[in-house]
Amino acid sequence: MLDEPLRDVDARVAIRAIIEDGEVEFWAHAQEEMAKDKLSQADCLNVLRGGWPDPAEFENGQWRYRVHTQKICVVVSLGPRSTWPL
Repeated sequence: MLDEPLRDVDARVAIRAIIEDGEVEFWAHAQEEMAKDKLSQADCLNVLRGGWPDPAEFENGQWRYRVHTQKICVVVSLGPRSTWPL
C-alpha cells in the first residue's frame, strides 16, 4: 500500500507498467460492475492503457484512481510498490 498518492502522471506510468509486465486482478465487485455495464476485461484493460487517471481518492485504507476515456471509467487500486515491474 502507498502512504501517499501518486501524481496523476506517475499513476498513469505505474498502471501501464503493471498491465504490461505485472499482474492485474479483477475483484468480484469489479466483475459485477463490468457485467452490469456489459464490459469485458479487455475493455477495462484498454481504458487503463489509454485513459487518464483523476487525482487519487483514499477509500477503505487504499488509494484508488479513476481512469477514464470519453466513454468508460475504471477504478483501480495499486498493490504494494514492491510488486510493481518498475
